[in-house]
Amino acid sequence: MNRSRSRRNWKKISISEMFVVLSMIMVLVSVICAILIFVRIYRDAMEQSAVTSSEQSVVQVQNTLENYTGEIETTLGLIKENLDTPDENDFMQNLVEVRTDIAAVTTYDDDGNLLQCWTAGLEMKPDYMTNLSYESYTDVGGGRLNISKPHVESIFVDQYPWVVTIYEDIEDDRGEIRHLALDIRFSNIANYIDEVGIGQRGYCFLTDLDGNVVYHPQQQLINAGLREEQTEDLSEDRTHISKDAIYTVHTMEHSGWKIVGVCYVDEMITAQVKSVVYRLLVILLVVLMVTSVLGWLLSRLFSGPAEKLAKAMEDFEKDAENFEYSIRGGTSEITTLSESFGHMVLRIQSLMEQVRQEEISLRKTELKALQAQINPHFLYNTLDAIAWLCEDGQNKEAEEMVTALANLFRISISKGHEMIPIEKELQHARSYLKIEKIRYKDQFTYHFDVDETCLGYLCNKITLQPIIENAIYHGVNQMPDEGKIDIRIFSKEDDIIFQIEDNGVGMTEEMCREILQRESGDRTGIGIKNVNDRIKIYFGEEYGITIASELDEGTCVTIRMPKIKEDKYEK
Repeated sequence: MNRSRSRRNWKKISISEMFVVLSMIMVLVSVICAILIFVRIYRDAMEQSAVTSSEQSVVQVQNTLENYTGEIETTLGLIKENLDTPDENDFMQNLVEVRTDIAAVTTYDDDGNLLQCWTAGLEMKPDYMTNLSYESYTDVGGGRLNISKPHVESIFVDQYPWVVTIYEDIEDDRGEIRHLALDIRFSNIANYIDEVGIGQRGYCFLTDLDGNVVYHPQQQLINAGLREEQTEDLSEDRTHISKDAIYTVHTMEHSGWKIVGVCYVDEMITAQVKSVVYRLLVILLVVLMVTSVLGWLLSRLFSGPAEKLAKAMEDFEKDAENFEYSIRGGTSEITTLSESFGHMVLRIQSLMEQVRQEEISLRKTELKALQAQINPHFLYNTLDAIAWLCEDGQNKEAEEMVTALANLFRISISKGHEMIPIEKELQHARSYLKIEKIRYKDQFTYHFDVDETCLGYLCNKITLQPIIENAIYHGVNQMPDEGKIDIRIFSKEDDIIFQIEDNGVGMTEEMCREILQRESGDRTGIGIKNVNDRIKIYFGEEYGITIASELDEGTCVTIRMPKIKEDKYEK
């Protein structure tokens, strides 16, 4: 069921629609494949661009911080050179005053006791020993500076600078070890890192070699535990790409810090890809619209002639006999098909006309054979009635029957003509009724109501007699009372109407239909069906016999023929 329905649906699709649909499908598939490939390439390019951008930002931060820590390392060397020299205090004091980023230069022993302290005019707290910014440190080795985490320096009155401390162990001439601490204000480094942006939301932060966060732009959230950075997998200096972010890690040469650059995939890649995909979809929509228009135009160019040819074939199927065909233009293939179809139409119409003429000739031959037949029962009964009248001495009635029978046969022959004037057809009917009235001993009466203007028109011979015969045998003959038959002939516009009405027993609708389908038999001579067939053969399907009847009321048979003059009829 579904398969047959699908086939019917496919049959309803025109070539132009199929062409447009296939064109759009081909373009759609091609463009979608191209978009997918382009998006994949573009995403990889954007990912590489994001990696490159992150790499450049981290390298820039690294270079800046390396330069800065390099300067600090140089400064630390100068400090070491000027310790225990006569100009020690002057050098140190000038240094801390010139270098605003140096909060303090201090030395202390292994017990944490402050030995020396140089600051830029900062006042030491009285209890500085309890607030000494001293903490143990681990030697990172590898020639790197030992730098502490950022912390608050709390040994000054009303001053709490945020610093990182650079440690160095110094051995004096006596072989004693002192610890040199250079407190560098971390705000400069923090401000620089805060200003670094990778994309709209990307940033950089610092960790130590163990992955612990040294500084983060959102340090307060980190300290409060409201934010975490996944630093476990960032031990190697390379680019780490996760689902949500891209991490770029570089280790600083002069310190034990790692610089980590972070940029977000949704910002650097996904958003860009979405924007491109949106534009591509708009382009795809425009391409599909243009394709549909161009496809329709091209389909009309190529399929238009084919559709016209198909329409011509459909019209030919509906009315092949009256179909007129003109060659359709188009491509060479369509033109060839059109010419072949034109030849086929002419050939089929010729064959149809030949078959029709043969069928008409055959049907006319059959009808003429029927007309040539004389009902043996009718002839036998008529002659028997004539003999009975002669024996009974009713010579006048016998003479009338013989005369009527002669007229009946003479008109039936009509020199072989199928069409005779209505006047002669009336004579034939009157002769037949006269014979039957004598045979049935006046069991019925008949009456003619004829428009005189109709007598000159032609009709098929032996048209009224079979209808009258049927009215007698199946109508009035079966009545206990006297029957009545009325024959009316009149014109109606361009047609001649014959009506034979009786007051007999009547018929049902089924019996009326059966009479128009029943062939003639021994008791009906040329049947009503043959009369109806002859009329339709000669004049067309719109002409012929209709029957109206009611049981116990009677029957009315109506015959409709066109008005035909003798000079217009070809024998």
